[in-house]
Amino acid sequence: MLDKQTDVGLAALQMNSGDDVAANLRQAAALIASAAGDGAQLQLLPENFAFMGKHENSKLAVAEADGAGEIQDFLASQAQRHGIWLIAGTVPIRASENKVWPACCAYSPAGERVARYDKIHLFDVEVSGDSNSEQYRESDSFEAGDKPVVLETPFGRVGLSVCYDLRFPELYRQLHADIIVAPSAFTVATGRAHWQFLLQARAVENLAYVVAAGQTGLHPSGRRTWGHSMVVGPWGEVLNELAGDDAGVASGNYDRQHLSELRHRFPALEHRVLK
Repeated sequence: MLDKQTDVGLAALQMNSGDDVAANLRQAAALIASAAGDGAQLQLLPENFAFMGKHENSKLAVAEADGAGEIQDFLASQAQRHGIWLIAGTVPIRASENKVWPACCAYSPAGERVARYDKIHLFDVEVSGDSNSEQYRESDSFEAGDKPVVLETPFGRVGLSVCYDLRFPELYRQLHADIIVAPSAFTVATGRAHWQFLLQARAVENLAYVVAAGQTGLHPSGRRTWGHSMVVGPWGEVLNELAGDDAGVASGNYDRQHLSELRHRFPALEHRVLK
């Protein structure tokens, strides 16, 4: 049985990933070490943290078998080295010759992979930006998952999700999470319009902490991502946020006692009628 832990340092690691896996892993390692040095025990890497190539199908070249590969070995070793819970969204795990699973993988402080969530909602949309229109079809290179996943930890239930999932609140109702993680690579257009709004909505309606790690800046494909990684409290308050195009760490504190008292005083989750 897990021993209860009440206060936990949270960290959303913001990255500007490119098409060089080794360089991306070095960037991630530096951020992990920095956050660990500041006491973050639960850390989240953004979507596509290890690789953002020139084309959607470029990720096929770096796809790994489930449970083995440079990216997964890196995550296990980093979690063990720093004694942290490390969640990485996403790892390209080979699904077929033409597609990968967008896998959000979680590792314990012992370096053991303890959960894997495959992104359920794929980003097949057309986005209007400031001066042009961008089209995305993740289903051309991704295989969608179909099962919600919750990670049980000593400090509570951590609900796993990825990026576009944020627009589907019914997923989070099934998680019953104390902490929600949302590794992302929001476009500038959608990020400017909806990013913070969606994160605060998911926090408030679930009375949960939200840790959201984003990609930021310009990538090899010409795509620009929004960044603004943040940690949001269960009342919707932004505990910390990163702005600009730089990599960095947004940190916050998870207070289990505060969460329990809030849910007791304001039992909205118990008042649900439609389930």
